[in-house]
Amino acid sequence: MGSRKTEPGVEQTYDAANQWVARVLRDDDSLFTPGKAVWTPEVLEEVRAGFMDNPDPGRGTTLQKLEHQLTGSTPEAYQLAAEALYFVYLTPHVPSIKRETKLERVSRVLGWSGQEIAIPDDLITGLAPGIATIGTAFASGLPAYLGFIIEFVERWKQTQDDIEGRLQDPWAFKKFATDVSSSFRSALLRLPNYAGKTIVQRHALLHLVHPDTFEPIVSEGQKNTIAERLGSYAAESDDVDRNIQQIRQALEGELGSDFQFHDEGIRERWDYSGNQPPPPPPPVRPQAVGLQALADRTYLPVSFLEEIQSLLAEKGQVIFQGPPGTGKTYVARKLARHLAGSGDDTAGRVRLVQFHPSYAYEDFVQGFRPKQLAGGQVGFELRKGPLLEIAEKARDSDKPHYLIIDEINRGNLATVFGELYFLLEYRNTGIRLQYSDSDGDFTLPENLFIIGTMNTADRSIAMVDLALRRRFYFVEFHPEKEPVNEVLQQWLEKNADNVDDVGWLPGVVKEANRRLNDSDAAIGPSYFMRKGLNEAGVKRIWEHSVLPYIAERLFNDRDRLAEFELENLRKAVSGGAGNGNVTGTDEGDRNAIGEGEG
Repeated sequence: MGSRKTEPGVEQTYDAANQWVARVLRDDDSLFTPGKAVWTPEVLEEVRAGFMDNPDPGRGTTLQKLEHQLTGSTPEAYQLAAEALYFVYLTPHVPSIKRETKLERVSRVLGWSGQEIAIPDDLITGLAPGIATIGTAFASGLPAYLGFIIEFVERWKQTQDDIEGRLQDPWAFKKFATDVSSSFRSALLRLPNYAGKTIVQRHALLHLVHPDTFEPIVSEGQKNTIAERLGSYAAESDDVDRNIQQIRQALEGELGSDFQFHDEGIRERWDYSGNQPPPPPPPVRPQAVGLQALADRTYLPVSFLEEIQSLLAEKGQVIFQGPPGTGKTYVARKLARHLAGSGDDTAGRVRLVQFHPSYAYEDFVQGFRPKQLAGGQVGFELRKGPLLEIAEKARDSDKPHYLIIDEINRGNLATVFGELYFLLEYRNTGIRLQYSDSDGDFTLPENLFIIGTMNTADRSIAMVDLALRRRFYFVEFHPEKEPVNEVLQQWLEKNADNVDDVGWLPGVVKEANRRLNDSDAAIGPSYFMRKGLNEAGVKRIWEHSVLPYIAERLFNDRDRLAEFELENLRKAVSGGAGNGNVTGTDEGDRNAIGEGEG
């Protein structure tokens, strides 16, 4: 493949990356001082604890903060930080950051160790010309780039099985890198302003380790654009890098084997710069995007997610209904983000609001709010609510937008929705809003989709009226029905520290739900989906979360509460009492829902 760059000097960069792979990923060696153990699990833990678990939000450059965060560290920790910074600097082709600048900064960090260490000449040469243009935003993203490399290597060394296989198979390597970037453990990388920027370093890492498979492109948005606008050259795939690989193979006969997608003559085909008009906008309904990655993350079957996607495409709005602890809000958020696609504006295309009894039309659609005027006077101004704000964004875009309404039935829907009752059914027909100061009619954009969640166990909420039910599709999230009924067993098998320690839990939950005999109030699996779950943790959750919930359900029948004591349920399950097979190990698809949200 021709994705490897060929410009003068870049081969030294690839040589430096190969040394990093050999000494860091295959061994615990050092890049600057071969034969000295630097990239060890212990040193990685030290750097992570000092730098990544204690983010510094104050003023100062990245290196100033790093020096403060690593104060008192071992010489090896300083050297590891310097070598990680060196690897990060292999990527950027930034006019303002020349080879000399990169070298000075790496040497500065290395000097904190108090050791006399000279960076080898061939590695110095590898710092230029870089493999990708990142731009002036590189400096602000440097902590995220540096943090991602440290976390990646730390996780790499904790997963010793089949290291060589991941290095030989580009797609296995990509899966590992993607898993790391989707489940950060360090506090630094979980910060909103850094979590997205680590994607840049992930793409750079893929190319540096497998330059003949992955393009020297670090912008996920550009990759998606190439795959979309040159998609006629490739068979449809859920993986953008596989699509681009097929596009390259198709174009090599025309352009030669060493072309780059940013070269003159090819960039114009996907970037539409200059006077060339852009292609017509894509359909506004949710696209047939791959859902396997989302299924892996939410532990739900692809077929279930595809059905929800189809319901959204047909109706435009759905409601997830079920008891608490079944993952309704979690799935709504993850699905919306997934279907919104990638790009710098993805987060702005998903909005979440939560209804409550005091929530009003003026909060949701638009209304007058107090405003401080000149001279200390107080007046009122008409302000848009979240519905109008995201509707206007959607109207000015060709991408899908999603409004999530959590606890939708806790509000007075007829009052809160107002004209929305009409607009949900007749999207192409405009209507004047009650506070509108213009003659224009308002419509709901076709590319705005609404996902609501409804807790069926809340007795204080009146039934949703038929007018609303007719305008939404409803999706069941019940612990006793597929796909939620085997959620807990599947999650435990993949996440419990010792599944044998808590293997009895799915049976206990099923037995408790059998005794409750109320599908709208059944105990959901998300109560127990906590990392590091063990027997003591289950007892704590049961005592302080599940039992109080059951007590509320049995308010008029408190004598039965003893039936739901954890030890009583365990005895019933182990003794074979209850509803037949309560072990939670039925064959077939067993999937789980993300952690901690109802």
